[in-house]
Amino acid sequence: MTPTLPAAGSVTMYSTTWCGYCRRLKTQLDSVGIGYTEIDIEQHPDAAEVVAALNDGNHTVPTVLFPDGSAATNPSLVEVRQRLGA
Repeated sequence: MTPTLPAAGSVTMYSTTWCGYCRRLKTQLDSVGIGYTEIDIEQHPDAAEVVAALNDGNHTVPTVLFPDGSAATNPSLVEVRQRLGA
């Protein structure tokens, strides 16, 4: 699976339902109005392959994909905002 890049000013977040770090980041993104598309890697095996490719074979979440094609694993809200220029 080749990931579709998110629109400018938003991110794609790969997550799972049980991930506390994912829930925290979603709450933080919501609080500052940063848009995101969430993809559950347990429901979408192709997405799990993307996450593994971005994380040296590990299925680490949250993995966040940015509009420029770069990615970050478990980024802080500060890092997300900096990378989006927000």
